[in-house]
Amino acid sequence: MSLFPQSFIAGLILMSASVCFSKLPCKEGHSGPTYESMQAVFDLQPFRPAVNLSNPTITNISFTLYAVLGVNEKTQILTTFLWLRLYWHHEFLVWEPDECDGVTRISLPVKQLWSPDIIVYEFVDDDVSQACPYVYVNHTGHIRWDRMLRLVSACNLEIFSFPFDVQNCTFTFGSYMHTIRDVRVSPALTFEEMSGNSKRYLEASGEWELVDILGETSILQFGIDEWDIITFWVVIKRRPVLYVVNLLIPSSFLMLIDILSFYLPPHSVDRASFKMTLILGYTVFLLIMNDLLPSTANGTPIIGIYFSVCLALMVISLLETVIITNVLHHSSMKYQEVPNWVRVVVLKHIATLICYRWPEDVRPPSMSQRDKPESTNGSSGPQIIQPAGRAPDQQPTSNGGAAAPPELQQICQYLGDLRLHLTSLQKESELQDQWCHVGYVLDFLLFRIYLLLITCYALVIISMWCVWISQS
Repeated sequence: MSLFPQSFIAGLILMSASVCFSKLPCKEGHSGPTYESMQAVFDLQPFRPAVNLSNPTITNISFTLYAVLGVNEKTQILTTFLWLRLYWHHEFLVWEPDECDGVTRISLPVKQLWSPDIIVYEFVDDDVSQACPYVYVNHTGHIRWDRMLRLVSACNLEIFSFPFDVQNCTFTFGSYMHTIRDVRVSPALTFEEMSGNSKRYLEASGEWELVDILGETSILQFGIDEWDIITFWVVIKRRPVLYVVNLLIPSSFLMLIDILSFYLPPHSVDRASFKMTLILGYTVFLLIMNDLLPSTANGTPIIGIYFSVCLALMVISLLETVIITNVLHHSSMKYQEVPNWVRVVVLKHIATLICYRWPEDVRPPSMSQRDKPESTNGSSGPQIIQPAGRAPDQQPTSNGGAAAPPELQQICQYLGDLRLHLTSLQKESELQDQWCHVGYVLDFLLFRIYLLLITCYALVIISMWCVWISQS
């Protein structure tokens, strides 16, 4: 009893015959090679189709990037859909078209033929795309296999410049098992042709735009073995319109409202409540838009830094409002005199520095201080009212030396109390006006500092994006 099946023995006989004849026989009246000759080739499916096994099988590879299905920045995974095309030479599938009724190409099931074990080294998940069960075989033995490939690959994603980022991902094609002595790989098309074909399908689909496809062939060495590989660099760029409309423009509007809130009068409007409401609204906006922002352990995108700094600037604006409110209300309610150093530093030097415009009925502190003694010494008006705190034995007298009537004494006492009350009210009003001017000057100063910070911050952000765009 034979140890090998008859089909295997027939295959060996056919292989020996193909060395001599290297042609599949055709039967008269039938198109293409005979079924018996094809079945003998199918029985040799486990073996590499080379008459001389010392000659490697050359596999040509080309692909078209049809779609970018997803980019997961957190897990650093790129999901794409490729149209992959493989070419290789089957030395046993050769026939003469003139002898086979002019048939030059036939389709055969790929499972019945040997196929190169070409994989993408960066793949991290199974291919779930629809399989193509057939291949085209030319009468010269050249096989073309078109298949769809849903590629889930690892990619080092740089998100610092999001949403104006450009990603450069690598696809490395090569044999999984066969070394360079058995299988060689080479590109079927030039890299420019692959890039042009991919751009025609990808330019109007999805969030990503294909910039270019580059590549090179090289040899991967691991220990004493070597593998032939092709490395493709797929450069894609994000379309930023969605993120500019949904993230940058609303944030800029909220910052503009925060700047304009400084024009609210601090003494008559509760500016602090308005700014707290604005900060709350900005926080809710960030929570809603959090799903649009990429997250990764490698770094934080510049737009995340932009939002954080905008929120910090709003908090600084609120603190400035708290300081001004304290000066305008808390200090003035204590009826304390404005310290001399505050007059010199704030009302004189800072007011001059920021070009503070004094009201027409108010003079600068230097002039009021200089004229104050003159106005005090030259004060006019009848001084017929005695102080209310005089001694009880000092009674007002008439011209004849007699004591004044009790009614007149009571009237004098009432007038003295009224004079003291009016003087106290006038002094309180002057102190409030002085503290109000101190608050206004500080408000003008802090507002200009706030504008300077926002301007510098905007220039830095724009410069960083411009530098990134020029480099990309």
